[in-house]
Amino acid sequence: MANENFNTFGRRPAGGVIADQATYDVGLRAHMIRVYNYMASGLALSGIVAFALFASPALQNIFFQMGVTPGGAVVPTGLNILGWVAILAPLGLLMIASFRAATISLGGLQAIYWGVTALMGVSLSLLLFRYTGASVARTFFVTAAAFGALSLYGYTTKRDLSAFGKFLFMGLVGIILASLVNMFVHSSGVSFIVSILGVLIFSGLIAYDTQKIKEQYSEAWGTQMADKVAIFGALSLYLDFVNLFQFLMSFMGQNRD
Repeated sequence: MANENFNTFGRRPAGGVIADQATYDVGLRAHMIRVYNYMASGLALSGIVAFALFASPALQNIFFQMGVTPGGAVVPTGLNILGWVAILAPLGLLMIASFRAATISLGGLQAIYWGVTALMGVSLSLLLFRYTGASVARTFFVTAAAFGALSLYGYTTKRDLSAFGKFLFMGLVGIILASLVNMFVHSSGVSFIVSILGVLIFSGLIAYDTQKIKEQYSEAWGTQMADKVAIFGALSLYLDFVNLFQFLMSFMGQNRD
């Protein structure tokens, strides 16, 4: 699932002057904590859904067509109709959130956020069937450490990353197109290159989106939009984390077979 850039909200107020810097700084820290709490809760929900699907044959049959490997393991061999709906629905929800960012209610936006993170657990469960639990856990902690360092850089750097963000967005479009083409050509070389670029691009997006969240908060500061901005920010960082995790799994994951 690719990252969405939610640019509906503006940046620092005209003139770039904040009357009460101390109050603003306290509010910004509270805002970032709210963003990270939303993101962490979303990751936890995705993990719960993924593990529930992995552990429950009854739930597996709702979304997947199951088969047996030569080694006797029961694994998904394809998606049924509900499986395709669950895989594609997050993209539709993200489009709704993006197009209606200025008018959607806080409750509606929260419902979309929890819906996206829950449904993402369906696609993430496929990693549990493919890779060993130890390698999944190891890659998750590596991703978390990388995320923490990159997000900290984005929060503290004085360098404007907006131009860098345009380059990253172009790269994101490139890997999406390459992935679509590779669905038909099935080239291991293309998959390897896409995975490398995916790690680099989503690593950069973590820093870029963190800085963008700070800038968007300055526009929402003191208004009722702050809570909505926090959810949009959490959604961006959640997608960055999940995509980075999935690309790292292609390098660090150990197959169960």
